Amino acid sequence: MPLLLNIDTATEHASVCISKNGKVIALEESTEQKNHASFIQPAVAKLMGDNGLRLTDLDAVAVTIGPGSYTGLRVGLASAKGICYALNKPLLTLNTLQVMARGAMDHCLLNSIQPDSTTLFCPLIDARRMEVFTAVYDSVLNEIQPPHALIIDEHAFESLYTRQPVIFSGSGRTKLRSVLTNPHISYLDIQHNASHMVTWAGEAYRSGNFVNLAYCEPLYVKEFFDPSRNR
Repeated sequence: MPLLLNIDTATEHASVCISKNGKVIALEESTEQKNHASFIQPAVAKLMGDNGLRLTDLDAVAVTIGPGSYTGLRVGLASAKGICYALNKPLLTLNTLQVMARGAMDHCLLNSIQPDSTTLFCPLIDARRMEVFTAVYDSVLNEIQPPHALIIDEHAFESLYTRQPVIFSGSGRTKLRSVLTNPHISYLDIQHNASHMVTWAGEAYRSGNFVNLAYCEPLYVKEFFDPSRNR
């Protein structure tokens, strides 16, 4: 079974972990969003050193590819690419929202919350103003709606929660909660981290879903705005 390095800097909360045989060995986290770039390399070095491992021992590196913070995504992907290129290791990319949905499901299982088979998981990433990045997953985390940007109002997700329970999580849940309440809606105040990448990363590794280092790029969902283009 693979020894994997998992990197997540897609949101305001950055984390890295190492996993083996689908189990988390160690985790490092940072809540300082502006310091993601300075956090990653020392955190990786600490994880490896504390556990008597070398980067050459890794079988692959996994990184959240987006959606999320433009800067955060570039920081994480650049770090993962650099390690893979230097050591000739394969790279795995994971959807941030799917990782967040795994975090929500794991929270439910650990806290004896039993979603029924019709429950939907809907992670939300704050995208400024009243906009979020979101996707929808079923009770076993199959994708129902792909990642997309959405402007929140009182009618958001109406076609979902009027028919079945929906569990919302992530940084965007606060703005949604301010405009939307319903008996079928639950809000989870939880923070995902790189440990929630482990299951998906292991599956991707076993399936050989490696990406091309040269051509892999972040999943921004929305086009990056470059002010210089308007000059």
